[in-house]
Amino acid sequence: MPTLAKRLIACLDVRDGRVVKGVHFVDLRDAGDPASLAARYDREGIDELVVLDISATMEDRLALARTVSAVAAQIFIPLAVGGGIRSVADAAGVIEAGADKVSVNSAALADPGLITQIADRFGSQAVVVAIDAKRQGPGYVAHSHGGRRPTAWDAVAWAVEAEARGAGEILLTSIDADGTLGGFENTLTALVSDAVSIPVIASGGAGAPEHFCEVFSQGHADAALAASVFHDSTWSVSSIKGLLRERGIPVRL
Repeated sequence: MPTLAKRLIACLDVRDGRVVKGVHFVDLRDAGDPASLAARYDREGIDELVVLDISATMEDRLALARTVSAVAAQIFIPLAVGGGIRSVADAAGVIEAGADKVSVNSAALADPGLITQIADRFGSQAVVVAIDAKRQGPGYVAHSHGGRRPTAWDAVAWAVEAEARGAGEILLTSIDADGTLGGFENTLTALVSDAVSIPVIASGGAGAPEHFCEVFSQGHADAALAASVFHDSTWSVSSIKGLLRERGIPVRL
């Protein structure tokens, strides 16, 4: 059976209609216009795009819908949207605006049944469960509310539960590595990847092409997500894919 191609995914963290980027989920800086960045990534050959509304309460859902519509109009690749999605109606809103997938995090931790409800309505392929994990002792703890609140869930156990509830994909972010450019948290990624049968997207820490090679080979990830290295044009998508191909890691053309 042929090995599935690994995916490169760009993440747009959006607040008040602008893309922002921080370190360890704080110290945010402006990184540009969502639609313009999305169009650039589509031209450069990124495989998928994730838009996360990081506003604490996401009061203005119409503003998010406008952002999603503007981004969707610029791309011809899969688009996942998350941030403050608390119900099937919220999920429907972003899908109607142009998203292919929805990402749930805090609301799913509060009510795991939400995963099943969205999967029943739109299919498991449309449900991404985002897990923000932080090292604690020998393991990793899932956090809610933008990484600010630890939960009672072990990150690996929560990934297994999310799959059982109907998730089609896990978006796994290391809070410890986020924004550091020091590399993905491959130990965490491997633990989760080996525990579930659905695809795992590794997130947090990408700073060089070599880091992508490592997360696929050592972390067993199915996809790798980054923000800073793409936003700042530190490395091009084609250069990263070129290195992966040289290392024998299958990627999409």
